[in-house]
Amino acid sequence: MQHYTYQPQGVCSRQIDFDIKDNKIYNLVVTGGCNGNLKGIATLVEGQDINLIKDKLKGINCNGRGTSCPDQLSLAIEEYQNKIKRV
Repeated sequence: MQHYTYQPQGVCSRQIDFDIKDNKIYNLVVTGGCNGNLKGIATLVEGQDINLIKDKLKGINCNGRGTSCPDQLSLAIEEYQNKIKRV
């Protein structure tokens, strides 16, 4: 299992942590942001394929910010995928 930490930008959350195993996400924890909503998202994505999560959450906008915590999760997954391609 690989652990990944991401620093979101433009949202209330300050950090996104998750584990990846067999292209599935586990143990998502978002620090800051709307606690109940983010715990709900963490429950919904647990064990799901990262490509599916990335595609579903990409582009979600929060109050005109041009991004959101779910969108930032999709960017975190994208960054993770780009980093493992380079290794």
